[in-house]
Amino acid sequence: MSYSSQPAAQPYSQDGEPPLDQPYYGAPIGAAAKRFFKKYATFSGRASRSEYWWWTLIVIIISFVLNMLSLALGGNGVDQNGAMTMSAGASVINIIAGLWALATIIPSLALAWRRLHDTNRSGAWYLLILIPLVGAIILIVWFASPAKPEGQRFDR
Repeated sequence: MSYSSQPAAQPYSQDGEPPLDQPYYGAPIGAAAKRFFKKYATFSGRASRSEYWWWTLIVIIISFVLNMLSLALGGNGVDQNGAMTMSAGASVINIIAGLWALATIIPSLALAWRRLHDTNRSGAWYLLILIPLVGAIILIVWFASPAKPEGQRFDR
């Protein structure tokens, strides 16, 4: 029996996560957020349902918190003359929300693209979002659908 001095190739890292070029099925919320930022503008490969939906939940929570802070700090209002007003605190929160949106738009598109790959669809199908209501409904159904083994064709 011969033994090699080389360790066997392991498909998972020491913390049990698959490599970044593979989807992480059953990803916990922290791992999903970490992978989202590590794969900032990666449109190739695949993303699991858990990676996609945990990140969607994070975005919803952050948006809700920022909106509530903006409203609590005097958000959008109307003065006696009908002109829009906003407090300084609400303006700061709105600027933070705008920066957050700018910082996450490309990786969010990349994540959606990779999620479509996992369902064995081209990421270009994301353009269905341009069809009001119907396009969004179709995409939500596809994002919620299980992975298809044929989607491996989108891996490197």
